[in-house]
Amino acid sequence: MNREDPWLTRYSSSQENRQRGFNSTREDSEYQRDRARVIHSASFRALQSKTQVLGLGESDFYRTRLTHSLEVAQIGSGICEWLRDRTDDPEKTRWIPSFSLIEAIGLAHDLGHSPFGHGGEVALNFMMREHGGFEGNAQTLRILSKLGEFSKNSGLDLTRRTMLGTIKYPAFYSETVRYERTWAEGQSTHNIKAWSPPKCIYDSEAQVLDWILEPFSPADVQYLRQINQRSKGHHQPVHKTFDTSIMELADDIAYGVHDLEDACALKLVSATSWHEQVATFIEGFSDNPIRNELNFYADALFSEVASDRKHAISKLVGYLIKHITIEEHDAAEHPLLRYQATMDPDAMAILKKLKSFVMEQVILSPELQTLQFRGQQVIMYLFGVLIANPRTLLPGAVLNQFNEQQTDAEKMRVIADHIASMTDISAGKLHHRLSSPSAGSIFDRF
Repeated sequence: MNREDPWLTRYSSSQENRQRGFNSTREDSEYQRDRARVIHSASFRALQSKTQVLGLGESDFYRTRLTHSLEVAQIGSGICEWLRDRTDDPEKTRWIPSFSLIEAIGLAHDLGHSPFGHGGEVALNFMMREHGGFEGNAQTLRILSKLGEFSKNSGLDLTRRTMLGTIKYPAFYSETVRYERTWAEGQSTHNIKAWSPPKCIYDSEAQVLDWILEPFSPADVQYLRQINQRSKGHHQPVHKTFDTSIMELADDIAYGVHDLEDACALKLVSATSWHEQVATFIEGFSDNPIRNELNFYADALFSEVASDRKHAISKLVGYLIKHITIEEHDAAEHPLLRYQATMDPDAMAILKKLKSFVMEQVILSPELQTLQFRGQQVIMYLFGVLIANPRTLLPGAVLNQFNEQQTDAEKMRVIADHIASMTDISAGKLHHRLSSPSAGSIFDRF
């Protein structure tokens, strides 16, 4: 790569506001700077107090969005190392992300997630349903390109390739949204699951997406932006880039395996349910390293000794990484679209089973759903109060942004940005201050 490489260009350059060069001659230095900007951003720090699976305060052990993002970055690096060591094709090797690049993508991929996990995301989307929607991945791109504090007009101003790698769903809200019911059909604010957002980016980021996709041919842009038109539910984007395929596998591994560790350590799942739902499924494979050691995994995962669990988790991660390869899709021209990281069918089946096990046993349990419902109610309450009382309740900088907007949709977006930037803790405190007469003082800050 050289300084003319379009993938090293930053969004600020499209606005004739070029930043000074980085103090390094190494090709990877621009991606190192991307990683540094993500790590030092307010959005990244806020992830330490945002829900991953369990609600904050339930235990000191489990993962937050911050630790999850660190693990995604680390697993992504491991995948790239594995692919590089086992790829003889120089062209494929050239396009395998560097460690700094894949770590920057992994660290950034969840920046846009709201307080209170998926429940908070649904609540914000419900409030924004007629004003462009809200979706965590879409909010990530908005932070990277507009809201991040490094540049007034260009957000964190990362390189084009890093920003491209974070885009899981290269389709707009208006192209993908398809709700099954309308508000007029009697949907209650006490049950808003029907308002889960489509996987997308906001229509307001069209100019940013055009800039990111600029190096691709028109045919490749059309290929990447292909949408699966579904007869029920939201429409879905079909394709992703090579870097994104690696990040998504790392994300799935972190979710399926590391969240399983939390569930086992906190005794939210039992050895019996593991045997009935996971071990029995894996026994169906004719010859598989996990199948051949099922007794080890059953003993280690449910051991009272933390190192035993960690050993089992490490072996699971290693097995999954070592069954990832590079596939080539002839329908695309550019290597970043033609190459895709894919997992072998058996390994993918096991990973999906681990994810569904955590989903069914933990996330969908009444205890977790109670926390999710509570978070949703907090988000909707805050949104309603702030949009009704912007001049008296919004912090000064947010109020200035609010006043600069011309349309209702733009003003609503400012409120959504503000609430999405909160942590579980800060949102809960603000809710308490606004709803409890005895809470807070004039010296408290939002």
